[in-house]
Amino acid sequence: MTKPMIFCDFDGTITNNDNIVRIMEHFGPIEAKQIKEDILAQNISIQEGVKNLFSLLPTSKKEEIIHFVLNSAEIREGFSAFVRYTHENDIPLYIVSGGIDFFLEPVLEPYGPFTKVFCNQASFALETIDIHYPHECDELCSSQGCGCCKPTIIRKHSSPEHFNILIGDSITDFEAAKIADAVLARDFLIQKCEETGISYTPFETFHDCIEYLDELVGAKS
Repeated sequence: MTKPMIFCDFDGTITNNDNIVRIMEHFGPIEAKQIKEDILAQNISIQEGVKNLFSLLPTSKKEEIIHFVLNSAEIREGFSAFVRYTHENDIPLYIVSGGIDFFLEPVLEPYGPFTKVFCNQASFALETIDIHYPHECDELCSSQGCGCCKPTIIRKHSSPEHFNILIGDSITDFEAAKIADAVLARDFLIQKCEETGISYTPFETFHDCIEYLDELVGAKS
């Protein structure tokens, strides 16, 4: 019997808003808009795009950015109940995010613990914020530029006995959606799934995700 294992995005999924977009709208210069458009259009890799975006921001803004995100991030309805549900049902919950550790971890801290959190890392040793990628693509990833490579993480941490569930909203989740056993999608990820024929279940709140898991666990019992 296969066991559910969840890989959940952060920006635009756990949070209602995309925090990197919000950061760039608030702190970024005009050049950030074109980089964002190039990422969404897949003209440049996510890895290159995120690195370029944060290179526009001085390291002196670190604490101001953390404060901004903590005050503006809106946690999607039902997330606390969802995390509790995974604990009660012994379902591994991995957070897999193209977000950056210095603002992501403070937002998530009240809701953990999680099985593990995967994200990109920021260095503040230079004049501008420098992004590092400890979870890069393996040789099987067709993108080879994900940054935090979600399909690689799924391959490393699952096995044939697991039923892999991806929860996401954006282009950063698309490659992982191609290999997941089930996809819970919203926003731009729905569009990409429909364009390519990937089966998905739409969601708006984490109560929807709990309902899906209830049905799944019931079907497997």
